[in-house]
Amino acid sequence: MATSSVAQTRLHHHREQFPALANKTYFNYGGQGPMPLGAMDAMAQTQAHIQDIGPFGNEVYRWLRPQVQAARVAIASEFQIPTDTITLTQNVTVGCNIAMWGIEWLPGDHILISDCEHPGVIATAQEISRRFSVEVTTCPLKATLNEGDPVKVIIQHLRPNTRLVILSHVFWNTGQVLPLDKISEVCRNNHSALLIDAAQSAGLLPLNLTELGVDFYAFTGHKWLCGPAGAGGLYVRPEARESLKPTFIGLNGIVVDSQSQPVDWLPDGRRYEVSTVAYPLYVGLQKAIAIHQQWGTSQERYQQICHNSEYLWRKLTALTDVKCLRTSPPESGIVSFHLTNNQHQPHLNLVQFLDSQKILTRTIADPSCIRVTVHYFTLESEIDQLIEAIQIFCKSN
Repeated sequence: MATSSVAQTRLHHHREQFPALANKTYFNYGGQGPMPLGAMDAMAQTQAHIQDIGPFGNEVYRWLRPQVQAARVAIASEFQIPTDTITLTQNVTVGCNIAMWGIEWLPGDHILISDCEHPGVIATAQEISRRFSVEVTTCPLKATLNEGDPVKVIIQHLRPNTRLVILSHVFWNTGQVLPLDKISEVCRNNHSALLIDAAQSAGLLPLNLTELGVDFYAFTGHKWLCGPAGAGGLYVRPEARESLKPTFIGLNGIVVDSQSQPVDWLPDGRRYEVSTVAYPLYVGLQKAIAIHQQWGTSQERYQQICHNSEYLWRKLTALTDVKCLRTSPPESGIVSFHLTNNQHQPHLNLVQFLDSQKILTRTIADPSCIRVTVHYFTLESEIDQLIEAIQIFCKSN
């Protein structure tokens, strides 16, 4: 009991660093995580110091270089990768675009994506198909949420001419976690590159990208890492770097001669960066990562997330008007469910009702459901509050 009391006190103290948690019950970490005060302060202080030194000049850039390097080191520590494999981007979509457009496509090439990918990735694949006569097909992985083997399904849909496979590590709609180590091996044996949308995995799962063997891993800092919007990145496996051409080209990614003329790409992940970086955002992301690491390791945080999601899942499955998409406890912090009554737009109506109670969730269109996301610092009392509100809504409708 004493240990539990100490842990609860520590958790409540940790939560005090996130001001957005004070006046609402928050379940939208998969959309955007609330920033810790330390990250916001670090961003403001960085911007103020830049203006104090002078926003453009030798002194400010000498000061900024180690700040940006610290952000790369923080990201590398979370993903267990070398810092030179990191390209700083604004978000997942930019990272995916760098990887997708950087391949030298030939007519007749094939792209394989899953049926749970984000619209931004789907639209990019469609445009590549239109411009380069590349065929895009969809791999039906949604049906493997509760039964079946996603690896076997992928194998069935691979072709000899599959140049790129695009998957999410954690599906944004159902919360399913894909076994990337096995999928990476399958793709490598087929000579297909593997691009991972990490919008829902970075900051949620314990990661070792070097061991996973993925070619490209596009991530953001503003969801599960609780950093600022506009700070993300792309991991490019060193062996894949030379074959991936820069998509966006600018001063930050090139080597220039004494006459400021471009002569080569930089030898590391910076070659895909452009220019005019929003430096304070990456300082804020570095601070947010440090605050998470103060609470526990990525493995410890993930274990707590799974504990919270199972607690929520069990509470939901006990409700007569609710059916969870998963038939077993989730492997991520995403818990999606249907309402089983025949009311018109029941999911939207419930989310709006919860909003009125300052309980923030969201609807998902495909499959039609409500998505609730829990973090390692979500309280069981918050989950109980959500369940009570759902019961009130169902009884009145």
